Amino acid sequence: MKSPPRRRIRSFVRREGRLTPGQERALENLWPRYGLSPDRILTPETTFSRPVPLILEIGFGNGESLLQMAVQYPEFNYLGIEVHRPGVGRLFLELSEHHLDNVRVYHADAVEVLQSCLTEGTLDRINIFFPDPWPKKRHHKRRLIQPDFVALLANRLKSGGLLHLATDWPDYAEHMRTVLAASPAFQATEPDRLIPPRPPTKYERRGRRLGHPVQDLAYLACESKRPKDR
Repeated sequence: MKSPPRRRIRSFVRREGRLTPGQERALENLWPRYGLSPDRILTPETTFSRPVPLILEIGFGNGESLLQMAVQYPEFNYLGIEVHRPGVGRLFLELSEHHLDNVRVYHADAVEVLQSCLTEGTLDRINIFFPDPWPKKRHHKRRLIQPDFVALLANRLKSGGLLHLATDWPDYAEHMRTVLAASPAFQATEPDRLIPPRPPTKYERRGRRLGHPVQDLAYLACESKRPKDR
């Protein structure tokens, strides 16, 4: 008798939080404009009306950094992935208010979207800002940045594509460095002059208030060593 397949360890817990009436209306009314189905493969040429670089932000929270980049750097297209509905609803409201059409959003698990919706070499850049640090040692296995996930990111990036990470937990920053250093698909680079730059967010401001050192890490995808789809 076959043993059942092991459940994948997730890096998040669904804490729904309070969904305001405005956010609920936005999810219902603006989904056709901004929302993407996690059940079909993304074709950037048809999803967006122009062939420009495509930037993905994983776990955008309330959408603060994604919105700022889309407003200040409209020459790029943007994808966002978030599991919490209030954050998605809030971002929809802001996108509509700013009349933006260069952002599309998945309300889904990032791993599942990357596996099922995005193909090899689709993305020019991936941003992961202040992911849950899971600070307790017994929870480190829940951290998003793990070898298998990093290999998946490398596959979805174009040659020379950029992975930009940020955290205010020194232990997690060291974990990120260790995982990326072990990946032949990435080469470390300086994050200081990235365009678009990372906007400050509430997570960064909270971390600084608590005395946490904010660290940005950047890596380039190497074409010759990029893992292939299995």
